[in-house]
Amino acid sequence: MKSAAIVLLAAASSFGAGVPTFSGDVYPILKAKCQGCHQKGEVAPMAFTDYQSTRPWAKAIREAVLRGSMPPWHADPKASRAFHNDRSLSAAERQRIAAWAEGGAPEGPAADYAAPERRADGWKLGKPDLVMRIPGFKMPATGDVPYTFVAFPTGLTQDTWIHAAEWRIDKREVVHHVNAFVRPPGSSYVAGHEPLKFFVPTITERRVGRPGEGAFARRELLVGYEPGYAPIPWGPRQGKLIRAGSDIVVEAHYNTNGKELVDHSELGIYFAKQPPAERVVTISVQNMNFTIAPGDPAYRSDAVSGFDAPVKVVSVQPHMHLRGKAMRLTAILPDGRREPLIDVPKYDFLWQTTYFLKDPLALPAGSRIECAAWFDNSPNNKFNPDPKAAVGWGDQSRDEMHIGFTEIAFDAKLDAERVLAPEKKLAAR
Repeated sequence: MKSAAIVLLAAASSFGAGVPTFSGDVYPILKAKCQGCHQKGEVAPMAFTDYQSTRPWAKAIREAVLRGSMPPWHADPKASRAFHNDRSLSAAERQRIAAWAEGGAPEGPAADYAAPERRADGWKLGKPDLVMRIPGFKMPATGDVPYTFVAFPTGLTQDTWIHAAEWRIDKREVVHHVNAFVRPPGSSYVAGHEPLKFFVPTITERRVGRPGEGAFARRELLVGYEPGYAPIPWGPRQGKLIRAGSDIVVEAHYNTNGKELVDHSELGIYFAKQPPAERVVTISVQNMNFTIAPGDPAYRSDAVSGFDAPVKVVSVQPHMHLRGKAMRLTAILPDGRREPLIDVPKYDFLWQTTYFLKDPLALPAGSRIECAAWFDNSPNNKFNPDPKAAVGWGDQSRDEMHIGFTEIAFDAKLDAERVLAPEKKLAAR
């Protein structure tokens, strides 16, 4: 990385005939790639929305872009597909920012820096058709908070297609991640708990299922939030399905931060105007049965999911915890050809992106997706909670997970239960 930074600095020092300006050269980059987070009310601690707010950070911005740590984007472009939500900077953009900072960070001709567009109600995708609000989860100041559940009846009286869903997080400082699952009528999934009341089921209770129960008849991941989240609708001819009478089960992972807080995060659901041509579902290419030995710097875990029908890969999201080191997802066609999906050589637990393929990858029936994950349980991992501990699957950040969340699309007329290969039915989440 040091040699790459030297090259960029050398290129930056000879940039054009003069020093780049903020208004003409740098601001357009920040607006396109950085302001999604660097604005008031978003996750970043400082705003880059005009010259006055950005100028004090010029040196830090230069260092971050030369290091490659900002904007956060962890997919290796040489070993991954192209993604339409790619926020990485090109070499030329990094050169321009570095040259601006090195040249004294001038503003250039005065400009009218339009404030980033924000809706007054806080919903990025517009007013939802249905909103579910967490009924005041009380956070203690310290200690572990168990993985907490709450079920919301949708009140839907007919099968309903949706084209998007969005999380509006209330207490970002303590919400690590939160997932919303569709629980169809008659599902065995954490059944029997009173609606709108928090509950903490055991791992055994969460895994209960009826013999012969379909994966999607049990539950289906609607949408999740995690650090790095940005709401993105599915394609114009795509949607997810909520059956009449379904509940939405929310699973929340909270981390204490020294303050007592009450969380009222909200889930917004957007109805489709017409039935889509393709149904989207989320599967988890995951391995729940592993043990990482104390001190192991490069433990590998493997998982696979197969398909009995043609599908398209819409998005992928690597998920591990603090010992996560790297992850790679690869599509394997029936003839053995390998199509790379994503390679994340340096996983970041603090920034977990969902990567939406620019061109969804069509896979014929008989294809499968392989997911390889590597973990660093050594003392060299500065995020490691305890290098002396053997680590397996668990909810808390000190435990581990190996999940390659994958959204797939298929003909909406198909029975979703017939899409996954029989031996991989539990890959649905």
